[in-house]
Amino acid sequence: MKLWQKNISSLKEVEQFTVGRDREFDIMMAKQDVLGNMAHAIMLSEIGLLTLSEKNELVAELKKIFAHIEAGEFQIETGVEDVHSQVEFLLTRALGDTGKKIHSARSRNDQVLVDLKLFLRDELQVLAESILPFFRLLQQQSETFKDDLLPGYTHLQLAMPSSFGLWFGAYAESLVDDMITLQAAYEVVNKNPLGSAAGYGSSFPISRTRTTELLGFADLNYNVVYAQMGRGKAERIVAMALANLADTLSKLSMDACLFLNQNFGFISFPAELTTGSSIMPHKKNPDVFELIRSHCNRIKALPNEIMLMTTNLPSGYHRDLQLLKEHLFPAFGTLKDCIRMASLMLEHIQVQKNILADEKYRYLFSVEEVNKRVLAGMPFRDAYKEVGIAIEEGRYTYDTRVHHTHEGSIGQLCNAAIAGAMEQVSARFNFNQTKTALEQLFR
Repeated sequence: MKLWQKNISSLKEVEQFTVGRDREFDIMMAKQDVLGNMAHAIMLSEIGLLTLSEKNELVAELKKIFAHIEAGEFQIETGVEDVHSQVEFLLTRALGDTGKKIHSARSRNDQVLVDLKLFLRDELQVLAESILPFFRLLQQQSETFKDDLLPGYTHLQLAMPSSFGLWFGAYAESLVDDMITLQAAYEVVNKNPLGSAAGYGSSFPISRTRTTELLGFADLNYNVVYAQMGRGKAERIVAMALANLADTLSKLSMDACLFLNQNFGFISFPAELTTGSSIMPHKKNPDVFELIRSHCNRIKALPNEIMLMTTNLPSGYHRDLQLLKEHLFPAFGTLKDCIRMASLMLEHIQVQKNILADEKYRYLFSVEEVNKRVLAGMPFRDAYKEVGIAIEEGRYTYDTRVHHTHEGSIGQLCNAAIAGAMEQVSARFNFNQTKTALEQLFR
């Protein structure tokens, strides 16, 4: 029987279907559930719903449960519906009636919500911190290979000269924008829903500001109806931030697959970072980048999945929302793995020198020849026509030297400015506020 049931049990098939994979994903939020319980117990004692002694017993027992979770010894027992029930069962088993008091002034709805917000907050922090070394690697490689030119393409046709400095640097700056959207998602999830109960508040004189402080949230979800409505929306916003990062990794991976192709031949990797063929002895396949591309393309579908799963839901709680965890939670681990493997590959990338010396790239320099004439005083349209006719008549000549000096060009990558932008957005997360609050909670 569930903690919240009365005298009638659900049909076994109904219970199995409604619980689904909830226990599997709930275990990932076990630490967050304990933290929410600790803050709730402290607040209940401060408003007189728990005695000081009862609060101390509950907090001490919750710290023991937290230690078991960190040691990998925590599990949801057979017959227990979810992590929230498991923690309360453990408290009641250890403390009797005192354990039964922990759920006063709270619904499982806001308990799930606060666990979810704390979990997403933690995962966003870990993901943001994993991006920074990758960003620094891209910037380092941009500087290392800034003088190595490669073809630039539009419509997958030869366009203008580019460089590996620009290529690496482009993905570094893309990560800055990805971090901005991650930080925005972090701000959304870093608001406290605890105390909204089932979505309509409580007649108990609780202090939601106090639990906000104890859990290190930046602010409250003030309106209790919106606190519940925000479930689904928060996941969708987080998913969009993950999808933006996934898009950067997917595009980089596609470039790497093309550049490794023998018809391009711009880059190579040590044999141990590629895979072979069961029949073709010459093969060095970019399987790592192909899998990053596919994993990340799947994550790019995540916001749409969540959008459709929550379409036309009215205000209030609905069981549909339970399934969002199954789609969203694994994406964090997948993205971290993709970043780790992309870093491994790019740390060992080998760049082909003097690529543009090959005559097949001669038309890359046609714009350079047009610009030389313009700089000498010829109107642009006349210069364009003159070079175009020379190409058609086989009289075209070119120089492989390029001289680009404006901001963000081959000759001025602006990597320091991009690093400064990343530093600014990283600082806005303000992880120290949360860290300090949680350290205080355990004192």
